[in-house]
Amino acid sequence: RHQLEVSSLQGSLIDFCYSLSQMIIYGQPVCMSILLHACLTILTTQGIMMSVGHLDELLKPPTLQSHVKGYLREAIVSGRFKPGERLIERELCAHMKISRPSLREALRGLEAERLIQNIPHRGPVVTTVTIQEARDLYVLRALLEGFAAREFARIASDDAIAELTQRVVDLEQSAKSLEASDLVNAKKNFYDVLFTHCGNSLIQRTFEGEMQRISMLRATSLARPDRIQESLKEIRSLLNAICLRDSEL
Repeated sequence: RHQLEVSSLQGSLIDFCYSLSQMIIYGQPVCMSILLHACLTILTTQGIMMSVGHLDELLKPPTLQSHVKGYLREAIVSGRFKPGERLIERELCAHMKISRPSLREALRGLEAERLIQNIPHRGPVVTTVTIQEARDLYVLRALLEGFAAREFARIASDDAIAELTQRVVDLEQSAKSLEASDLVNAKKNFYDVLFTHCGNSLIQRTFEGEMQRISMLRATSLARPDRIQESLKEIRSLLNAICLRDSEL
């Protein structure tokens, strides 16, 4: 039966490739999204991949709101928009060439992430993290990071350790540029690997839920050259312990 299924799959793919070649030879236009949908549908009908509903979800283009929210989030986290700074809708709409409803939808998402606040008679402003909130965030980060690092050292695969090592190398390279956004992104990539392979999805989700606010603080602290070197030394020591499978780090 398995041989029959493979043969049927091969036949479907051969027919598809022949039809595609004819379209190209005779100069007919080819839409890449249609081609991708056709390829995945062939595999789906053979029981190889996901349902058609999942295919439609996979092929769905990103929304304008997600693009706008991502742009504003990066500007806030990297420090281009400062804590307490007003986000003037008219200027943002003109800069990004979007409508006010699209902008306001994105701003509501950022408010839910606690990156901005809506202040009466002022409108949306970038959230200011208080000294006590900063202390609380760093304590929480230390607890989550310590647990994730111990579990990573204990259970992560050799490939995961190699990936984490590469992220540390990338971080060290980014530190040479002294660009806050590069440093924040490089450190985020490091933590993505660390928490993805720690074996505890709840810890991962908890960290991700506070990641953006932690990154706001990180953009400020990493802007100091002395703090950058301290952070790199800490991360390199952590990596060395993980490479030794020392879960008591």
